[in-house]
Amino acid sequence: MRILVISDTHIPRSAQDIPDAIYKEIETVDMIVHAGDFVEKEFYDRLKLLRDTKAVYGNMDSADLRRVLNQKEVFRVGSFNIGLIHGYGAPANLTETVRSEFADVDAIIFGHSHSALNVMTDGVLFFNPGSPTDKIFASANTYGILEVTDKKIEGKIVRL
Repeated sequence: MRILVISDTHIPRSAQDIPDAIYKEIETVDMIVHAGDFVEKEFYDRLKLLRDTKAVYGNMDSADLRRVLNQKEVFRVGSFNIGLIHGYGAPANLTETVRSEFADVDAIIFGHSHSALNVMTDGVLFFNPGSPTDKIFASANTYGILEVTDKKIEGKIVRL
């Protein structure tokens, strides 16, 4: 299974829409995962029309989004349990913060820092796709792709 992972889109504050390259990528994936900070519910509604979409709300999301999304989720893809959360607190400790929110997961997808991360630590994949629309804390706009097979889950960060 091929999964598009985005976060911190901040639409319509940082941009009116995600880059066209991401829409082209959506044509090649089985699922979309958004790790929060959509800002407005309309963008979430648009994604759901394109592919099966898993999402959580972030600290910048509207009350409308908080009514329909949870703060964190665990979902299964193949034989892997994946934790999904936006994240909170200081960016310096973000990996530890999100780790403390989940037990028994193979991967944790998160956002909040706008800085991409793709690292395996103690058997858990920590995957932050960065932001495709806002470079305030990063040198480039990015998104992520997860490839899930029967035996492994691997992440890739894509620079825009």
